[in-house]
Amino acid sequence: MLGPGFRCDSISSAFAAAAFFVNQSTGRALCVTLDFVSLYEQMLAVAIEEARIGLGEGGIPIGAALFTRSGELLSRGRNRRVQEGDPSVHGETDAFRRAGRQRSYRNLVMVTTLAPCWYCSGLVRQFRIGTLVVGESRNFAGGLDWLRENGVDVIDLDNRECRDLLAGYIAQYPEVWNEDIGEE
Repeated sequence: MLGPGFRCDSISSAFAAAAFFVNQSTGRALCVTLDFVSLYEQMLAVAIEEARIGLGEGGIPIGAALFTRSGELLSRGRNRRVQEGDPSVHGETDAFRRAGRQRSYRNLVMVTTLAPCWYCSGLVRQFRIGTLVVGESRNFAGGLDWLRENGVDVIDLDNRECRDLLAGYIAQYPEVWNEDIGEE
């Protein structure tokens, strides 16, 4: 399942199995082969590992990684707001900074365990990262619709491990979570 905002219209088995997803807010179709879904799940495993490391450090369990479309890992990062006392170190920004300068970001894939907040959605949009793979968006939907409307291919894997990891943290530390998303 690719999560909220997309509807699976059909699955093809002509040469390779593929699922066609339609963005319900824009009507734009997105074809994702099942090989890519498997690749995205492998990429997500890196982000989940970062989220678990962050939780072990006493931080918010949100991880991210930046990849080429073929799956080469460029960088990885995690939310370090609590650990570093720096409100700007979200998982996506940490991975982005660690990737260093790139000539172009259009053919890169940002993978994150949670739908990005507005701050991180702005980063994806500003640098025109072409594909965003999200572990889940049930705990927080962030700017996914806005990113879709602005041409970013958003793949929501609706991953149970991502959902459970963050839901547990939110239940235990609601005040830290609300601070992270800018709620009072």
